[in-house]
Amino acid sequence: MPVRIQLLWTLVLTLAADLNAANPPVVSPSKPNILYFYVDDMGWGAIAPNGQAERKAKGLPHLITPNLDRLAAAGVNFRRSYGCTVCSPARSSQQTGFHQGHTFADRNDPNNAKKAIRAEDLTMGDMLSKAGYTTGYWGKWGYGGSKSQPNPTIDNIQTLPTSHGYQHVVAELHHVRAHTFFQPTLWNAPAAPGAVGGLELKPNSMQPYLGNQKYPNQPALQNHPDYPKTAYCDDVYAFAALDFVRTNAQNYNATGKPFFGLLAVQVPHAPFGEIEDLPEWDRDYRNKPFFSQLSDQARQWAAMITRIDGHFGNILAALEDPNDDGDKSDSVANDTLVIFQSDNGGPRHPARNEFMANANLRENKGSIYEGGIRIPTLMRWPGKIKAGTQSDQVIDVTDLLPTFCELAGVQAPLGIDGVSLAPTLSGKGRQRKREFLIHEAGKGQSIIRGRHKLIRLRKAFELYDLEADPSESNDILGDNEKLAEELKAIMLAEHVAEPKGFANTYHRWIGKNRGKTSDSDNWSNYTYANADITYMTDDGAPRSSWIGLIENSDNRKQTAMVDKDLELLALEIRGQQSVLLRKGVRVDGRNAIRLSPGADLRVGGGLVSSQRGIDVAPKANLRGPGVIKSSVRNAGLLESAQGPLQIRGELHSTPKSKTHIWLAGDVPLSVTGTAHLDGNLLANVPKETRVDQPIVLIRANKIEGRFRTTMVSQAKKRLRVVYTSTEVQLHAR
Repeated sequence: MPVRIQLLWTLVLTLAADLNAANPPVVSPSKPNILYFYVDDMGWGAIAPNGQAERKAKGLPHLITPNLDRLAAAGVNFRRSYGCTVCSPARSSQQTGFHQGHTFADRNDPNNAKKAIRAEDLTMGDMLSKAGYTTGYWGKWGYGGSKSQPNPTIDNIQTLPTSHGYQHVVAELHHVRAHTFFQPTLWNAPAAPGAVGGLELKPNSMQPYLGNQKYPNQPALQNHPDYPKTAYCDDVYAFAALDFVRTNAQNYNATGKPFFGLLAVQVPHAPFGEIEDLPEWDRDYRNKPFFSQLSDQARQWAAMITRIDGHFGNILAALEDPNDDGDKSDSVANDTLVIFQSDNGGPRHPARNEFMANANLRENKGSIYEGGIRIPTLMRWPGKIKAGTQSDQVIDVTDLLPTFCELAGVQAPLGIDGVSLAPTLSGKGRQRKREFLIHEAGKGQSIIRGRHKLIRLRKAFELYDLEADPSESNDILGDNEKLAEELKAIMLAEHVAEPKGFANTYHRWIGKNRGKTSDSDNWSNYTYANADITYMTDDGAPRSSWIGLIENSDNRKQTAMVDKDLELLALEIRGQQSVLLRKGVRVDGRNAIRLSPGADLRVGGGLVSSQRGIDVAPKANLRGPGVIKSSVRNAGLLESAQGPLQIRGELHSTPKSKTHIWLAGDVPLSVTGTAHLDGNLLANVPKETRVDQPIVLIRANKIEGRFRTTMVSQAKKRLRVVYTSTEVQLHAR
């Protein structure tokens, strides 16, 4: 690697670590293993609970997927789960947790292969590797390598799976190479010493997997004399994943070290006819009466799906019996979260119609309508997820990264769009509400909020009620113009109308003590470049697409002065660092404001807002007076001082948190939502305050819980704390 590129790479990695460094892993008695099956172009209606079981009962053409059927019966089917419109954005959003308004990959741009995931973008592999997991990725990655069939090259080290925490890899780096199932070579890791990017090309062959294991479903027929010398690549991906699961399930039993595996197969993406080059390709269907009536493409498509279902069965069996000795006492199935999902809806082809692969959803892959973005999603976690359940909770592919982070005990990357589903899956903690969901296609964008979906096609808008009209056949915009305008404003603020190649950027505070946040010289510039190609630059004053870090590594406290309104995608403050708002000034961290240990945010009579919430870590402070237009999760110190503090949202206090109220006249700490109380209460009451009537310390729409300890000071008078349904009061003893 040229010295200049190596230096740039080192600087980029350093900046990434500065901006996104997570807290040390939370000690957890049991981190679950995570096994993620990800298919390509399989429509929402292509699984049993979304229509195939009904088709089978009626004697109509249906898919044969016994292993996915069992997975659904043992877990939950998320009926309102969303991916993306096409392949490349789906993988970028999946890995980074950003929707298409905030990633480079908002469509299938040929340049995505070189630049879609940057060093600063922290992925599932990065975060789970950091949490102590053994990690593996097999299948279509789509970024970092050239499309040449005979001699592919590494084009961008920053965007490789091995640069993002994946230790065991068998993958295709360019999506065009993945447009055949018989490419001659695949990229592998671990690699020989000195391999560029930690990857090396190896022949696409079944040879490493011949005769060394038992495969109860045997979909590859790898010992058949007519099996091609160049393997069907999904067979290789699946057997590599199977060996990984067997090895690491046994290691989990021996050491407790968890594993994360993502099998991202090419099936059932085109080309379809190549399945016929495999022996016994149609054996599961040939005796079905409906099979001969199907088009050639529909028969091939069905066989592809059934073949990969057999591979899934092999891998799930390895969870039950890791060493394959017939004794299932070493099963790790109960300790493993299993996810099945597609990247987007089914494409427009005969199989979609003959099998109703998109059910009754409108349109297909590439479209912003439900047929393009709603995807099949199954999850199983025995003992946690109730078997055989259906859920209409709205979830998105971006939710999986923060979900995995929470389950693994690490903090999710700053500013991502996904919402952790860990409380829903584990039954522990409070599920954060998803306010809305954003999708972008080449020619359209959409926002989903609750039951309503607003679509923007060029400059025209459509509005649908998805609960009453999942097929999007009745545009209700004319009767709901106010709602449409509200949704439109939210959607456009998510950067979906930016030109192709737009993405969020990362910036670090470089100002001196009492420097002004409006001064562009106090922030680092952003450049994304690789191999003499500059993809993006961003400098000047802060703006709404920035993820900003204000950190002080000095032992002496420093202060950054917010002199003008400051709007960012996300903001983190950490170290011995104060941020002080001038009175009347606003700070908005749209996706997140994170106060890490050592941070001190003083509202100063201004306004602090975030759509997603403000997190106050242990040893961090959030101090009034002023207005907090957000929910607050407090594990540090929340202080109402020198004037009233109003929280326009919910307040969640943890057991070790502190809530310190300096009572200002008769104005309490105000919470417009529910105040979930815990931790320690400190209250200072001016000595001149009369106590013959109750004194209100906290007023909320609803009070839940109570403080564990209280310390109240008012000269030598003795006061006691009283809780009502909406107030925390002080009474004279």
